[in-house]
Amino acid sequence: MAFTMHSHSGQFCPGHAKDQLEDIVKHAIRIGYTTMALTEHMPRTSLEDLYPEELDEPEASLAALAPRHEAYLKEAQRLQALYAPQISLIIGFEGEWMRPAYKSLIGELAAHPSIDYFIGSLHHVNGVPIDYDKEYYARAMASVEPLTNGTSTSTHAVTTNSGGANGAPADAEPREERMYERYYDQQYEMLVALRPRVVGHFDLIRLMSADPGRDVRRWRGVWERIERNLAFVASYGGWLECNSSALRKGLTEPYPCRAIAEKWLSLGGKFTLSDDSHGTAQVGTNYGRALDFLSSLDVTSLWTLRREPQVCTTETTTKSSLVEVAVPVSKIRAVVSKWPL
Repeated sequence: MAFTMHSHSGQFCPGHAKDQLEDIVKHAIRIGYTTMALTEHMPRTSLEDLYPEELDEPEASLAALAPRHEAYLKEAQRLQALYAPQISLIIGFEGEWMRPAYKSLIGELAAHPSIDYFIGSLHHVNGVPIDYDKEYYARAMASVEPLTNGTSTSTHAVTTNSGGANGAPADAEPREERMYERYYDQQYEMLVALRPRVVGHFDLIRLMSADPGRDVRRWRGVWERIERNLAFVASYGGWLECNSSALRKGLTEPYPCRAIAEKWLSLGGKFTLSDDSHGTAQVGTNYGRALDFLSSLDVTSLWTLRREPQVCTTETTTKSSLVEVAVPVSKIRAVVSKWPL
């Protein structure tokens, strides 16, 4: 009974994903997935939100995004019907919060009859990507300027002052602390505005950090924001994903890290499971390690969704009902244990 609640394809996420969506679904079936959520990235609406690989022809890149999303929905519905006897396909998207103006677009996209849910995620601080590469991470850090009273503000400047070790700014750690604070503040804006059923890679901010394994509880302002955000998600019944992609990217713990996961569980929070795959080679990657991590936290069940009815046709004008389903970790592990190492 393996599953994922977060996945992408090269067909609808060109640039940093691989493979046709149907090939990914067929691979998931072969390895024993019984449920797979399709969650391609939402279309963006501004040139300033394009990634470097989209900037050769920016106007054309931007113009392609909305039609690509419509094509994704049609293909997802076709695959949902075609493979219904073998796998339950849930149709969603990753709703990326770049600024408050995206609230209305995410709401419009979520209202489509075929959409079951969306992932609420944050890949930017002050509009600058934090998980693209180290250069962009530094730009995001430079966009958060400490004030003399110890609080922080934001600016869109992207220059840094050298003076620290290895050419890093002399105030690199305090500046990174401020950036973490800003990340969790903007995440909170997203949570309040959208109340997503699933919160994606809760602590993605640590991926490019100089010290991704640091105990964030020692940064009081950061930890207070984390606690606030977790409490809010718990208050409306949202889920956090245990996202194994952190492990294939070199981190020692999935998203979220142990300290955050422990706090989430103390609030009665529920976890779902995601590989955040970007192609067939990443489907289920590091699930064994993720399940070991969850078991060490005494997590015995993970949550997914069941659609009723299972298939949504292109003529459907009303949404399917969603039932929350608890899947024992032991049943997922029974499938994962059969995969080659």
